[in-house]
Amino acid sequence: MSFNEVVDRRNTRSVKWDLTEQLFKDKEILPMWVADMDFQTPKPVVDALVDRASHGIFGYTVTDDAIHSIIKNWLSKKHHWEINTDWLSYSPGVVPSLHTSVEALTEPGDSILIQTPVYPPFYDVIKKHDRNIVTSSLQLQNGRYEIDFEDFEEKIQNVKAFILCNPHNPVGRVWTKDELQRMADLCVKHDVLILSDEIHADLVYAGHKHIPIASLSDEVAHRTTTYFSPTKTFNIAGLQASYIVTPDQDMKKKIDAQFGLQGLNMLNTMGVTAIEASYEHGEEWLNELIEVLDANKELLMKRVHEETNQIQIIEPEGTYLVWMDCRDLGLSHNELKEFMRTKAKVGLNDGASFGKEGEGFMRINIATPPQTLNEGIDRIVQAVKNQNDTDSN
Repeated sequence: MSFNEVVDRRNTRSVKWDLTEQLFKDKEILPMWVADMDFQTPKPVVDALVDRASHGIFGYTVTDDAIHSIIKNWLSKKHHWEINTDWLSYSPGVVPSLHTSVEALTEPGDSILIQTPVYPPFYDVIKKHDRNIVTSSLQLQNGRYEIDFEDFEEKIQNVKAFILCNPHNPVGRVWTKDELQRMADLCVKHDVLILSDEIHADLVYAGHKHIPIASLSDEVAHRTTTYFSPTKTFNIAGLQASYIVTPDQDMKKKIDAQFGLQGLNMLNTMGVTAIEASYEHGEEWLNELIEVLDANKELLMKRVHEETNQIQIIEPEGTYLVWMDCRDLGLSHNELKEFMRTKAKVGLNDGASFGKEGEGFMRINIATPPQTLNEGIDRIVQAVKNQNDTDSN
């Protein structure tokens, strides 16, 4: 499959494509929002799924030693983290894992820190379990988001847990070793648990490196539980498969017990098959994907910079999700949402859904063939030009 090939995803029950009219009230909207890709999954993964389907029996399926070893080898090779396989637990997804971990490791009334703007479900996994949200705002400085460590240390002293997003969604930072160490040291100092969402770990651009925060030291590892999945990496989110790495066995027992209370004791058959095939046979495809995403990132940045000075692209260091600063359009946030929906006719993620710091921003998904990305850019740029013409008359 070529990454230039446009695959029609309509009528496949795609959240991204088949809910467009329902969500955006316009069937002409070009969807560039939800975090899945418009690229076909690697052929070896598809072949493995077809082969498994041809067996014709889909009974209860275990995650055995072979799957454990495949994951262990992937984390070692890609992220230089040597884990023990008895640290692994499995879940349908990172968000269910976060819900479960908050229930297992904290109590109602506890406070949990997040770095905003951030992935919207982080708010839900705190609020819906009667925990208190504490926010430390990331600071946009010279086109790059930074951690306000003074604010972070002030806030971390009064929380039970910290939910880290690395690489960060939506601002695209891949936190450096120094940044991770400073955060980890403060968590150790103030006896704070770390719940680390690292689902985008494999999607990092040249010049940056993903470092699992739990790999920094044994001391950090034993207060950290880390969430991974091949679903973002290989575009298999619909197969509902993820895993958790928890070195501290007391923490792991609590998490596993909470999964048991929910009846979540195993993955689905196709999810297990996909993990195995992705990690065993998907690396070459992934390397090509990163090159394509990097080219798309550069295309977006170049065209928007050259064709309008009213939208600034925050260059991502990882993920295929790009944060766009639209504040120079001079619109209120509600006006900005309507502008993108009715004037540009592109379906983007609403920046305010990531927190109040996201007002005036939108998130765009660039994991799509370049012709689709160009169409999206055309629509946005033309809408800005039309708006300027209207304002000048």
